[in-house]
Amino acid sequence: MDSSNFLFPEGSSINRPPIFNGVGYHYWKTHMQIFIEAIDLNIREAIEIGSYIPTMVVGNTTMEKPREQWDEEERRRVQYNLKAKNIITSALGMDEYFRVPNCKKAKEMCDTLQVTHEGITDVKRSRLNTLTHEYKLFRMNQNETIQDMQKRFTHIRNHLASLGKIFPNEDLINKVLRYLSKE
Repeated sequence: MDSSNFLFPEGSSINRPPIFNGVGYHYWKTHMQIFIEAIDLNIREAIEIGSYIPTMVVGNTTMEKPREQWDEEERRRVQYNLKAKNIITSALGMDEYFRVPNCKKAKEMCDTLQVTHEGITDVKRSRLNTLTHEYKLFRMNQNETIQDMQKRFTHIRNHLASLGKIFPNEDLINKVLRYLSKE
């Protein structure tokens, strides 16, 4: 089965979020960020920063404002979290959905998925070290086509980028050209 069709069998759509069934988290995460930003940057903000909670000051205490006292602006801002939760749950297959149904905030849902699929800081550091080592030792394998080598190299580079390790384009190009087989 073609790998591009495996991750998103229905094909991409500007109206439906990409479906995530537990495979290719980094790929899905990038597509979801683009999908959500295209809808509304405020929805992305609700995911990154957390949902807006209307508050009021009573005496010297700040407390959550009752829903019936919200004005239109507060309702609109609260709605961003609800829209984000809807987009995220619509993008998850059944197994992934059952990781997040009790999350009250979109940020909590994304954090849960991120920890599940990327791990905590120590796991990320270990993965980063392993991938960096793999990058440094990268060579074209015997009987490997240039296309297969490029795909393998891109896979390593993208995983490193998703973990925060970015290489200048010049370094990437030189790395590939240096290790092309002479065959």
